[in-house]
Amino acid sequence: MNRRTDRHLANTLAQPGITADFNARDWEALIGQARTSDLLGQLAEVLRDAGDAVSVPEPVRFHLDAALRIAALHRQSLQLELAVIASALAVLGEPVVLLKGGAYAVAGLRAGRSRLFGDIDLMVAKASLDPAEGALFRRGWRPTHLNAYDQRYYRQWMHELPPIEHFTRGTVIDLHHTIVPPTSGHIPDPARLIADARPVQVAHCPDIFRVLSPVDMVMHSACHLFYGELQKGLRDLYDLHCLIGEFSVEEGFWAHLLPQARAHQLEYPVLLALRFARRVFGTAVPEAIAEECDRRLGRRWTGALTDHLIDASMYALHPSSDSTWRRARRHILYARSHWLRMPLHLLIPHLAYKAFIHDEARVG
Repeated sequence: MNRRTDRHLANTLAQPGITADFNARDWEALIGQARTSDLLGQLAEVLRDAGDAVSVPEPVRFHLDAALRIAALHRQSLQLELAVIASALAVLGEPVVLLKGGAYAVAGLRAGRSRLFGDIDLMVAKASLDPAEGALFRRGWRPTHLNAYDQRYYRQWMHELPPIEHFTRGTVIDLHHTIVPPTSGHIPDPARLIADARPVQVAHCPDIFRVLSPVDMVMHSACHLFYGELQKGLRDLYDLHCLIGEFSVEEGFWAHLLPQARAHQLEYPVLLALRFARRVFGTAVPEAIAEECDRRLGRRWTGALTDHLIDASMYALHPSSDSTWRRARRHILYARSHWLRMPLHLLIPHLAYKAFIHDEARVG
């Protein structure tokens, strides 16, 4: 049987009923794609929510149930870590904004359901970075990038400090002061982002945590995806699909999304997010905004080239969905992500250093 399996994961997340005629090969491809994309828990949620409309074979159900249990342990661990972080950062006397997966989880959003957490992303005012870092150091977190080049790279050019890792528990915190690297040429207003953030209650924590407003959360998720290396492109796009679907019912969401992104100089990644969420997951977007996305992004040959490159990141890194050509396009996307974040006079020496001098893991 030559039926293609490479889109099984995206198609099932969007329309779980397509699994009705899956055979063993299809299920094997689906589970493998979900596992390598960090989407196995979300897939389990989608298939469970489909109820009797989907019949899951018993061997497959074993993997899905295990994914749900692992995700529950991640949520429990997140709660415990946030309690320690809140206790440490309460001395700042100002809001601490949770970003990305941690924010989705504590806000009870669909995008946070059964999601795995690689690290905890926080944002504070730039003037509070040193006090926040010192407070976390006193609670056992330590820097992970100790050489002088990496320290300068993060502290001078990036939107976050070098990751810090707890010396016994191994939990990692990324401490941000804005949402895109200043070297990208895009200068959002972090003070406004923090001011517009919404309070969120976290069990056993002082009342210091906030999450970005719905419009800003979508904007940041789009920046994280389309200004990054798109290594987990499908997972991050699914986050956007869930966020947009949940927030679209809020009054004023669509009216404010693009104007807010424009005010923060981040309209381009938001347009890409809407375009690809519609293309891959069928995300509902108002017709006028969808037409604007197509008009703004598809009017030049560069738009078609960008679409072609990004499309490669929307396939799981799994034998059933990968290819040599898609891997080649991902390498181009890796270079593109750096080009979007750094001007050439910084980018060329940085890539040269990473390629020929510094043999630790990439930090870009």
